[in-house]
Amino acid sequence: MAIRFDLDPELAALVQRTREFVRDVVIPVELACGGSLHDARDAEDIRRTLQSQARAAGLLAPHVGAQFGGRGLDVRGQASVFEEAGYSLLGPLALNISAPDEGNMHLLERVATPAQQAKYLAPLAAGEVRSCFAMTEPPPGAGSDPRALSTRATRVAEGWRIEGRKWFITGARGAAFAIVMARTSGAPGDRGGATMFLVAGDNPGLQIVRDLDTLDHALFAGHSEVVFADCIVGDDAILGEVDRGFEYAQVRLAPARLTHCMRWLGLARRAHDLALAHVTTREAFGGRLAELGMIQQQLADNEIELAASRSLILHTAWVLDTGGDAGTASSIAKTFVSEAVGRIVDRAMQMTGAVGTSGDLLLSRYWREVRPFRIYDGPSETHRWSIAKRSVSAFKKRGHG
Repeated sequence: MAIRFDLDPELAALVQRTREFVRDVVIPVELACGGSLHDARDAEDIRRTLQSQARAAGLLAPHVGAQFGGRGLDVRGQASVFEEAGYSLLGPLALNISAPDEGNMHLLERVATPAQQAKYLAPLAAGEVRSCFAMTEPPPGAGSDPRALSTRATRVAEGWRIEGRKWFITGARGAAFAIVMARTSGAPGDRGGATMFLVAGDNPGLQIVRDLDTLDHALFAGHSEVVFADCIVGDDAILGEVDRGFEYAQVRLAPARLTHCMRWLGLARRAHDLALAHVTTREAFGGRLAELGMIQQQLADNEIELAASRSLILHTAWVLDTGGDAGTASSIAKTFVSEAVGRIVDRAMQMTGAVGTSGDLLLSRYWREVRPFRIYDGPSETHRWSIAKRSVSAFKKRGHG
């Protein structure tokens, strides 16, 4: 089956409307708050206002099914729309396609029961509530190696008791519910034995013990450390089936890696445009900066990496849409794009000189936001290790060695 890069008229119109919405509605808010709602007292009001405007424009949560208010975009459709939304740091939040909510919606749509979808997915897709995904743990618990999962859920008379500690949980503060990964069988290091639980944010056994001070500030509500102590949930809190949590995690993680790539590609394009605006107007050494060979090389390198990133994203989206195994493709895309967007933003800062390091252009904020992407959703080293292992295995299966 051929990979098509053209957009059908309906999708092309949606992409254009998203571009205009981000330009006319979202970017002015981004500029007013310096690209981050981290310290804004009215952050929740801004979120709700932006999402209300997106809803009125017919742009809210386009990735979910029509029964939940969306458009049911396939992954290739998401690639184009999410890139346009990512042109502003607040664009994904405005369209309700930001992490972790976007990935959680996908997981709930695929795995949750109808009752769970009505209780959790419907209000999440509508922007009425937020959520978080609680998997990462302090050492020696789950991080790049999910099999190290140590948070445990045990059977009790009321259902299940969850005990453990999580950290770097994005959006935990103020979340209406958490999707929690806990071990229900086996020991840390075992391949299976994990279960996903839906835990209400006001469960007395869920306590946020601190907010982590991190390089990035754009993801809503930041990142927190969360303790589960005598956290009791009923059987109806189980998402999917007991001991299949790692399997369901793959339902979420491969697409989530790719949607991160889509959004950050949009921001890298914005950084490149800011650099272009600067070098085509700033004069030095007897001419425009854009006429200098060293600047032209950086512009060309940005264009090359933008195009290569988009191609990898679209290829992986096609693999997902056609039901293929996207493990290798998503690892390749995530590794390349996470590193490429960092280089693109860094070059943009270099080309804009001193002003690029200031708050006037927000490029330094963009750099702080994209740098952690080389770590979360699997660091580059882990993905390279996985890619290499699959390559060796495929070589052997072809009868070599």
